[in-house]
Amino acid sequence: MTTIKRIGILTSGGDAPGMNAAIRSVVLAAHHYHIDVVGFYHGFNGLIHVENINQMQSLTISDVNNIIHRGGTILKSARCPEMLTEAGVKLAANTLMVKKIDALIVIGGDGSFNGLLALKEHWQGQLIGIPGTIDNDLDNTDFTIGFATAVNTAIEAIDKIRDTADAFERIFIVELMGRQSGHITFNVGIACGAEQVLSFENFSVDDKQRKLQQLASEIKTAQENRHSSYIIVIAENLWPGGAIALANELKQASEIDCTACVLGHIQRGGSPVPKDRLLATKMGVAAVQAVVEGRNHIMIAEQNNAVCHIALEGAVQHHKAVNQQLVDAQENILALTAQNQY
Repeated sequence: MTTIKRIGILTSGGDAPGMNAAIRSVVLAAHHYHIDVVGFYHGFNGLIHVENINQMQSLTISDVNNIIHRGGTILKSARCPEMLTEAGVKLAANTLMVKKIDALIVIGGDGSFNGLLALKEHWQGQLIGIPGTIDNDLDNTDFTIGFATAVNTAIEAIDKIRDTADAFERIFIVELMGRQSGHITFNVGIACGAEQVLSFENFSVDDKQRKLQQLASEIKTAQENRHSSYIIVIAENLWPGGAIALANELKQASEIDCTACVLGHIQRGGSPVPKDRLLATKMGVAAVQAVVEGRNHIMIAEQNNAVCHIALEGAVQHHKAVNQQLVDAQENILALTAQNQY
């Protein structure tokens, strides 16, 4: 086994519920192995600007008491444009050497892991990634920390929207996060019984006009036959101009009044659900164990409920697709609804 004395840890990119649970797990596991943990603040910025006040701190067991249930991240997070430059990467690598860090654990998404891959060229220490992103878009892991909570948060919000929509027999277009991924959109849309789910898996912007006409036709038929609410769930970055633009276009093209609702960053916050707490804890322990075993340049992943190691390069290929069964289920529901119009 490699002798490890000091582990660095940071959270990077968009925050995800469960990041604190992962930090806690890393600190507790490292304490078991008599390894010191140093937390760097504000993502990779904490490495590059470490001499600024409050950019790093030794983390003890008392520092991570009672944080497993908290959203956000006690280490703060940020984007770091300087990590896209060789100069910035070299500054980060230099900090790791000067501070005698043996291994660096980064909790984040694909941008964060690309930062690790850049560091690989300038630093000889161990680099371990823990997948923390609500988008669930990292390859070769079934789930990422924060995804389950984001889905739950969006479901609760849309259930409340449905109450108002039913009361007034209104049409709502709800825009969900996910960047270029439809994992949140499909899971939430189906779980909420949305009449329409529009995402990258079942819609192309080239087909925009046809889809607009189809939506208008289906909405009018549903209103005539059911006299109830109608909810469209749409992925962000899908429809040009988003949910607000889609609502305006339906109004202009077909005199259909829709209310657009962009849930936005509410999906990032809140106390992590048990699934995310458990996943974060397992991955944090696995990350420290990987360091002790001398593993390097890997992401901690979960496949079929088992923790495993994936090469960092294999985590950022953007090949992870929404479960086809979910896509098929929504299409079948649409077809059945169109036939029966209950």
